[in-house]
Formats: sequence, C-alpha cells, structure tokens
Amino acid sequence: MLSLLLPVLLLAHVPAALSLTPVRFAVIGDRSSGHVPGIYGRIVREIERLKPDFVMTVGDMIEGGIEDSLTIEQLWADYLELVEPLSMPIHYAPGNNDIWSDLSERIYRRYAGEPYYSFTHEFLHFVILDNSRISNSTEFSKGQIEWLEADLKQHQDALYTLVFFHKPFWNESIVVDAPDLLHEIFVKYGVDAVFSGHYHQYFSGRYDEIIYTNMGSSGGGTTPSPSGLKYHYAWVTVDEAGIHIAPIHMGSVLPWDILTAEERKLCQRLEREGLTFKEPLPIDENRQSVDGRAVLVVNNSFLPRPVKQMIKWTIPAGWQVSPEMVEIDLPAGDEAAYTFKLSCAGPPYPVPAASLEFTYAENKSIPISAGVNLIRSADCMKVSSAIAIDGRVLEPSWKNPAAVLYHPQGGAATIDPVEFYFAYDEAHLYLAAVCHDGQIDSLIAQTTEQDSPVYLEDCVGYFIEPDPEEGAIYQIYINPLGTVYDQLIRWNKDGYAQSDRDWNGVYEIQTSIENSKWTVEISIPLEQWNVKAKRDDIWRVNFRRKQKRFNDAADWQVPIDYNPETFGKLIMRVAP
Repeated sequence: MLSLLLPVLLLAHVPAALSLTPVRFAVIGDRSSGHVPGIYGRIVREIERLKPDFVMTVGDMIEGGIEDSLTIEQLWADYLELVEPLSMPIHYAPGNNDIWSDLSERIYRRYAGEPYYSFTHEFLHFVILDNSRISNSTEFSKGQIEWLEADLKQHQDALYTLVFFHKPFWNESIVVDAPDLLHEIFVKYGVDAVFSGHYHQYFSGRYDEIIYTNMGSSGGGTTPSPSGLKYHYAWVTVDEAGIHIAPIHMGSVLPWDILTAEERKLCQRLEREGLTFKEPLPIDENRQSVDGRAVLVVNNSFLPRPVKQMIKWTIPAGWQVSPEMVEIDLPAGDEAAYTFKLSCAGPPYPVPAASLEFTYAENKSIPISAGVNLIRSADCMKVSSAIAIDGRVLEPSWKNPAAVLYHPQGGAATIDPVEFYFAYDEAHLYLAAVCHDGQIDSLIAQTTEQDSPVYLEDCVGYFIEPDPEEGAIYQIYINPLGTVYDQLIRWNKDGYAQSDRDWNGVYEIQTSIENSKWTVEISIPLEQWNVKAKRDDIWRVNFRRKQKRFNDAADWQVPIDYNPETFGKLIMRVAP
C-alpha cells in the first residue's frame, strides 16, 4: 500500500486550464553508513515494478572514506550491479560517501558522471548540486554558485524546477529562521521543490512556497523515525495540479504474481490439511481438566518441497506440553505423525497451538497453526413420557445440566450463569435452558418474526448434527419471547459451509421471564431430521448463551463454529 504522508502541493503559477501528461519518477535515499545488505536491491526491484519515467538519488550510494582506488572502483561496480535491474534512466546526486577526496571524485566521474549538472524532462527542469565536501551553503565554490544561477535563469520558462543534493543544509537554516544562500537563490529563480538526504530519516516542510523533502534510508543504517517510516523511497508525480510526493515503505509494492491462483489453492489446502490432530482430547467434565496424548499429523503429501522446520508450540498459562519443539525433515510427498504429552489442571481454554512453516513455492512460505482439539460430553437423558413444554423446567426428567461454559476467546465466562438441559425419546429431542440474569429488566428481546436477527438480542443458540454420515447441521437460536432463527448448514467438498436460510424447523416452544432468570423449553420432532434417538447414540453438538447487557457470550465448546469437527458429544443415555 502506498503511504502518502504529504498532501497534494499546488503551485500558483500553473495555469488552471493546462492539461499535461503526468511525469512520474522515484527518489532513492541513502544506502551507505552502516548499510544493511539486501535492502537497496529490494527497493530497486520494487521501483522497477512501478515503471517510473526515471529514477533520482540523493547520494551516499557507496561506503566511502578510503583511499584505495581498486577498492573504490569495486564499490562502484557493486553499486551499478545493484541498480542494473532498472529499465529506466537513473540520475545521481553525490553524497559525502561518494565523493570525499580528489581521488574519489575522479572515480565518481568515471562511474556516475558529473557531480553537478542539470537536465530537462518534458515540462520539468532538474538541477543536481554537489555539496559532498562542504558543511553549509556559504561553502559552495564560486564556480558552482555561478553555474547554478546561470542555469536557473536560463530555464526559468520550465513549468517546474526541482533541485537535488545530499546534505540538507536547509534543516539547519530556514527551518529555524536562519539565512540560507541556496534558499535565497531558489526563491529568486522560482524553484518549486528540493530533495536531500544524509540524515537517514524522512522529514519535510514548505518554506516560501518551496517544497522541501529529506529522504531517509534506502539501505543505510537507521532506526524508525517518529512516523514509523524506516527503509523507504519516494514516488513523485508531477501534473497540472502540482507536485505530489508519496514516501513508500519498502515491501509495499509487490510483484503481480505474489500469489498465483494455483498457489492460493495450495495454501487453502495447507490451512485445512497441513497440520491436523488425529483425535481430540477429552475434557474431564467433573474437574474441567485435560490429560492425554495428542497426535499431530504433518501432511506434506501434496507439496513439491520438503519441510525442514521446527514444530513449535504456543502454550497458554496452566498448560504443559512435552516436547515443546520438534525438528522435522519431511520429504516432499510424504506425511508423518508426532506425539505430544499435554495436560492442563485448570480451565482448558484457550488451548495450546502447534505451528509449522510450509514452503509452497520458490521463496514463498506460509505459517500454519493448529490448536489442540478438545471435546466435551453432555448427557441427553431418555424420558418415559413426553415433557410438558411450559417454559418452567420443573419436571424431574430434566437432569445433569451442562452449566460450565467459557468465554468465546477462552477463559472463564463473563456473563451471568446458565444451565442447559437435554432429554429425548424416540421421536423428540427436548432442549431447555435456564438463563440467570441479575438485571432481568435489561433483557433485550423485541424480535417476533421467525428468522429475523434473534442472534443480536438476548438468546440461546444450538448447533446440532444428529448424523455425521448425513452431514446436516441445524443451527437454532431462540430469544426470551420464543422467536426462532434457524438454518440448515452443510459442508461442501472444498471445506466451506453452505447455509440454507430458507429451511425452517418445526418446534414447540415456551419461554418464561421471572425475577432473576428467563427460561426456554423446546420440543423438536425428529421426523423432520430423518433420525430417531436411541440409547448410546452420539450426536455432535455445541451451544451458547448471548447476553446483550454484557454484549458478550458464553460457549460450551470453544471455538464455536459451523464446523462439526469443533463440536462436542451429546450422548443419549438411559437413567439406571
């Protein structure tokens, strides 16, 4: 993304009706003084992707300060190799690490050209000055100042004039209201913009309608500026509206094929299949603890490159994982299983997660993470006769409620307590929930039309998959008025949920609201689901309560999701 830090800068002398073909160029900052290998080359390649009309530098392109001609020439040869990917012209401005002596100046002229010069491009005039061996504007040679004034005078008909040099003398003069010889000349001859470098930090200002921009580091040693901008370059557009300058963070301009369609499919498959756990670990419902072994399967069967990485774990407080890291060397086209000992004596959520880096293409990789699967069990008790649905939850048939729920992000629930009850006979599933509320008058329940957004109010919700072989998931939300939002969900072969919101279930529902709680009872005829409930059947289920006063929820199995692999067990039991 382009990081535009300067507004559009308008120049009063441009005719309002003028229509120009925009000129676009890039400006590269300093590379030397503790340069970081690889940075400048990356910036050059990004600029090449943008295809500007030409490129400018503000100096310090090599690491100077030496007096060995062969070494200096090698430094310039290395630099020219760095900028070789550019398919457009590049214009250099010398810095103090480019010219520091007569010898270095002679070599500079051979490799980079004249230290100060000018050129015209379309309606723009560019002036490049040499301040590499001086410390303020008064130290410019008489010859360079005379040349500068003559050049600016000769090109006063240019629509815009832009000046480049290395050391930002202006920062120590006009910024603090001190005189500056260069600035006086620029004002006199109508210079529009000035670019400099040297300080390895980006900053800017406008003085007497002249735009001043100091480029930061394009590879030289630096720390992030107060703006957060570190390694960067600038994109400059000049058109009839003015001069537009946008500093760009390195890494913001990506190649067109950063991710191909084929690679995306590989990554999607990796996210589904790259790391999986064979079996979920059961939660002890009495102690809410976990103790067992998890088998992690690393699937590299569909990738053309080996995985030579470390399996690492993110381990929340209260959990223990052994071993915490495992180094693997998995050939292309293969998969392997790794066993870990896990235990948790306290609240089980959030869960530990294993992570591994997969290389899916040349110089392209993706981190894949998989949280340990936990599974809970809830009892669904068989009744000898149909439960009277009156919204009271008074019958002795309601037994063994599930009352320990968790925050959706893990950890203890932050809403008022709730108990969920389950019962069945061969033809019906019975559901009940008792939702305690310390401020019952604050209930939000206004929706009375089926399939309206009940989930935005106080409500309870269920996700039920009676038959994993059939693959139908029923989502049902009920508010304190007994209004239902429901839908049928199935998973397609690509691993995505598809919902049928036109599906409507048949229910018998009653609710009640008392001083400190609201209650719901539901009878669901199983014929509509094409199932019967039998002893020892195991359905997959998850459920939750949403409490609008807290704008929060409590979930039984975390995370709550349409994916039935994240559901717990609803076990059909018969009382002894």
